[in-house]
Amino acid sequence: MERNNKIALVTGGSRGLGKDICLRLAEKGIDVVLTYNSKLQDARAVVAQIQQGGQKAAALQLNTGDIKSFGAFATQLQDILQNTFGTTHIDYLVNNAGIGGYSPIADVTEAFFDELLNVHFKGVYFLTQKIIPLMNDGGGIVNISSGLTRVSVPGSSVYAAMKGAMEIVTRYQAKELGARGIRSNTVAPGAIMTDFGGAHLRNDEQLQKYISSVTALGRPGVAEDIGGVVAFLCSDDARWVNAQRIEVAGGMAI
Repeated sequence: MERNNKIALVTGGSRGLGKDICLRLAEKGIDVVLTYNSKLQDARAVVAQIQQGGQKAAALQLNTGDIKSFGAFATQLQDILQNTFGTTHIDYLVNNAGIGGYSPIADVTEAFFDELLNVHFKGVYFLTQKIIPLMNDGGGIVNISSGLTRVSVPGSSVYAAMKGAMEIVTRYQAKELGARGIRSNTVAPGAIMTDFGGAHLRNDEQLQKYISSVTALGRPGVAEDIGGVVAFLCSDDARWVNAQRIEVAGGMAI
């Protein structure tokens, strides 16, 4: 039996921004498949929270930097869609999973570069390629980027470059998938206090003061500032928003 509910796949949905994205999607009546890398208990807790709110949810393990695993993941996804959701396709893909990584250009190693390349660009590119055939027409893709593609902070050159590459790919996705009615947009969070990057912002009071001083709304961001914007893009309210980069940063460095 086909379900009427829309379904979103959110990578890295077990905590931080990804968790808030999952919960806000569920609030809009969208069922959620979330991926986690190592935090199984966290992922299960998010699934349970979504289910308590009346939506369906499931969690799958995925390392978005392990490109060779994507074929097996796509098969797992098809199985869980059939068994848990009673359907064969998803409507929305949110490419959120990521890792922090900071190094001055002079110290960047090839191993460091390749790790960020695989997680933030190559992995996102080829995972999306695998998922597109499993998407319904009229759906959408949201790629999570960063304020660092606009504001240059020393030590973030590799991370920002990979995010910048995905911002360009977003526009190409919008162009190539437009015939199927699939939209693609980028959400670029500013400085957010989560576990990301070893929670370096949340643990550094001086950095928080600095971010507050260069942000029009006078504070660093929190995860709850972001999820609603992603959920909006995964709705008919945003049906004419396409190929856009939406920075969600409280007016940082404007």
